[in-house]
Amino acid sequence: MNALISWIEKGKPFFEKISRNIYLRAIRDGFIAGMPVILFSSIFILIAYVPNAFGFRWSPEIETLLMTPYSCSMGILGLFVAGTTAKALTDSINRTMESTNQINYISTMLAAIIGFIVMAAKPAAEGGFLTGFMGTKGLLTSFIAAFATVNVYKVCVRNNVSIRMPEEVPPNISQVFKDLIPFTLSVILLYAAELAVHHVMGVNVAESIGVLLAPLFTAADGYLGITLIFGAYAFFWFVGIHGPSIVEPAIAAITYANVETNLQLLQNGLHADKVLTSGTQMFIVTMGGTGATLVVPFMFMWLTKSKRNRAIGRASVVPTFFGVNEPILFGAPIVLNPIFFIPFIAAPIVNVWIFKFFVDTLGMNSFTANLPWTTPAPLGIVLGTNFQFLSIILAVLLIAVDTAIYYPFLRVYDEQILEEERKGRTDSSLQEKVAANFNTAKADAILENAGVKEITEQVNVLVLCAGGGTSGLLANALNKAAAEYHEPVKAAAGSYGAHREILPQYQLVILAPQVASNYEDMKAETGRLGIRLARMEGAQYIRLTRDGRGALDFVRKSMRE
Repeated sequence: MNALISWIEKGKPFFEKISRNIYLRAIRDGFIAGMPVILFSSIFILIAYVPNAFGFRWSPEIETLLMTPYSCSMGILGLFVAGTTAKALTDSINRTMESTNQINYISTMLAAIIGFIVMAAKPAAEGGFLTGFMGTKGLLTSFIAAFATVNVYKVCVRNNVSIRMPEEVPPNISQVFKDLIPFTLSVILLYAAELAVHHVMGVNVAESIGVLLAPLFTAADGYLGITLIFGAYAFFWFVGIHGPSIVEPAIAAITYANVETNLQLLQNGLHADKVLTSGTQMFIVTMGGTGATLVVPFMFMWLTKSKRNRAIGRASVVPTFFGVNEPILFGAPIVLNPIFFIPFIAAPIVNVWIFKFFVDTLGMNSFTANLPWTTPAPLGIVLGTNFQFLSIILAVLLIAVDTAIYYPFLRVYDEQILEEERKGRTDSSLQEKVAANFNTAKADAILENAGVKEITEQVNVLVLCAGGGTSGLLANALNKAAAEYHEPVKAAAGSYGAHREILPQYQLVILAPQVASNYEDMKAETGRLGIRLARMEGAQYIRLTRDGRGALDFVRKSMRE
């Protein structure tokens, strides 16, 4: 097993390079920016259809009233994502361009949205256009529109292909003329693609993509497809790379489209049978976080004999219950721990197999609503599938199965830690371990000798992770310690990719382990603004989320380096 882990680690730089791909990141960041639309629309889905589980149905008039906000938001999600993806990709490309010759992200957003409408909307007989492919069915088209538009702008801006105005013309007016040529070229290019596809296939680009990729979507929804997809989630995280950053952008269009397809099937009284959905990923596969770790902190807390393991369980149980499982991943640790390789990969796969059995064989309806990823997994399963009785059985069964999968490996690990404790190689509790590893009095003396004084001016700290959950742990610890020790430090949590507009407000940025591989990219942004940048490894990060004074010392040291 150690040889396998060693082999996996050798491939880590390659996987990190994939995770940093600007196009994958643009898709992910585009979805994050559009998440308010998705969550807002789901409120109306829950109100409209959850009562059906209890035998109550709204009248057709009330149902139409409830579904109108959904149609006006989720129904044009592709349009929004075309703009947000274009903006995210523009930001990434601008990092590589001269600060005096940047791409105008507002212009690329508008051009991408127009290009998307050209390729996804159908003319209506009475005027206007039909929006059947402007929602989740058009998401792949929105990515095409965004990528093509931004690359046209990139070529034009780098080669100064623009209309130049005299210096006397105000900058905002000059920018309009500077954007006119790339704006026109990008829309014309996408319109030409639309005309060509319509001539060959008789349908627009958005509909043609659905036709061409239908076999792939079907295969991805099968046992082999979901095994490969969700096994990859856990595999990448196990080697220390944020798995969703690699896998999720590739399947996001399918998962959100399948939720809408399931909803339409449910509305028509049919079986909602699409397994590959966003709800499946958040509440079945990553139940309690990647690796299906919901049960693990409870097992550490109740089923282990080691004092250290019990302390780790107590410290990790609350965040993991809400889907933030980094405390257990790095605190145990589970990541890169050969003992937990098999259950960490197997539990998510077995979970999704069981879910597919419930849907395909027992007739349970799949997910028809998108919920926040921080929703506790058992509740997310029941709510996302409209309170079906089978969903309650499923939630209980998954907890039992995951416990059985992890238990034998936990016993082996617990015996290993107990043996270390008997030999005096570990401390009696996690709190003692933290104190031993980071003695604040000793640290103060070391920092003082190194010339690191107390912070005398206000320091705003931005902690970044993939989704804003893990970063909140450190930000909260910093704010609590700052108040206790009267330090002029204020911390906020954010997600990498959604940070660029707020970046100038901060003097220090800390990258959580999830996004530490983006250090060089982030350095280009912070260096341009004169902002300090620091990153943390897994165990160090988790330790400092529980040691506020230590976290403050880390800030002090980072501000002086």
